[in-house]
Parts: sequence; structure tokens; C-alpha cells
Amino acid sequence: MTTTTGGGGAGEFYCSICMETVPGALKFSVSPCLHAFCVCCIGQYVAAKIGENTADVRCPDPGCGGGVEPESCRGVVPSEVLDRWGLLLCEAAIVARRLHCPFRDCSEPLLADADGEGGGVAEAECPSCHRLFCARCMVPWHDGVGCEEFQELGEDERGREDVMVRRLAGRERWQRCPQCRMYVEKSEGCMFMKCRCGYCFCYACASPMSKELHYCKRCKR
Repeated sequence: MTTTTGGGGAGEFYCSICMETVPGALKFSVSPCLHAFCVCCIGQYVAAKIGENTADVRCPDPGCGGGVEPESCRGVVPSEVLDRWGLLLCEAAIVARRLHCPFRDCSEPLLADADGEGGGVAEAECPSCHRLFCARCMVPWHDGVGCEEFQELGEDERGREDVMVRRLAGRERWQRCPQCRMYVEKSEGCMFMKCRCGYCFCYACASPMSKELHYCKRCKR
């Protein structure tokens, strides 16, 4: 694809790197942004970026988010530059998947599954200390507490004892006071619950309730 820019002849274009009008046969277009540069300039640009150990080579146009792909540079840069580029991309992929055992007395370097976040297996075992941890939350294994629920916990609620209490609360169906966050257990009577902090709420859904009217508008009981 050729363009005519700034006073050049038909089939010519302007390269913003060397600031010259160049024949269309020497045009290199970055995909998908389609910013055009001459083959000589883009070759030197890519070689310089690879020489700086930059794997993610961006479009030379200032402020553009486009990227230059290795496949499009075959015949534009020497084969040794392409080989080095491929190696840098592999190293970048490995670094992105690198993690460490969350137990402070271990910290063994590990490599995450290729499917990464969300779809990967959460429960994992460190091959060094053989303790279980969550590969999504990167904490010791929170048995009985889902990842989303765990992420909602405060930093002071993520200890081993806290997780065990939360698991017990789920099994026993304890409710948590919406105000002070303490667990309470209903032994008998209606769903009206008054916590020791003074807050009144519904034991079934944790909605606020009146001290005088023991009725939950949400549960309608």
C-alpha cells in the first residue's frame, strides 16, 4: 500500500524518522495502526530496540500504541536480530509467569501454569517445602474459602487462624455482624439478633433491624 504525502510524486510517501520522501516500494507499514516508515529506518529502529533488550517493540510514531511484529520484519532486519528478538520474547513470557512460594521460610522460585489467571488450577503444592498454597491469591492454601471471598477479606483477616474460623463459620452457618464483623451464633428464637456492639440485624441476611420491631423487610419475616 502506497501513499502520496507532502509534494512527493505518485507512489511516494514521507518517512517521519529520516524525514525524507521515499519511493513506495520501500514502505513499511506497522499493523494495525498503519503508520508508514521506510524499510531502512524501521530496520535500524528494530535492531536498536533489540540491542536494548526490548522485546515489546512499539510503533516509532510518538503516542501510538501499535506494535511491530517479528514476522513482519523478515527480510527487513538480519536473521540474528530476529533470533535475538525471539529469545527476548520467550524470556519475557517466562518472567510474566514467574512466582515464588508464598511461605516466607521457603520462597522457592516457581513457574505459573500457561493458562494463567482465572482458568488455572488454584490449589498448588510447592515442590520444595511440599506445602499447599493458592496459585491465584499467592497465599497459603485457604481451604474452604473461595478465591473471590478471600480477596474480599481485609489484610488483618487473612491469617491461617482467621481462615479456619471463617471455614468453621460457614460450616456452622454463623452470621457476621455487619458493624463490628464479629461472628454470632443463633441458639433459638426469631431471626432478630443484637450483637454485643449494640448493632441489631437479621440473622438470616444480615440486614439492619429495629430494636422495637423485630421484622426484616428483606426476608419479610
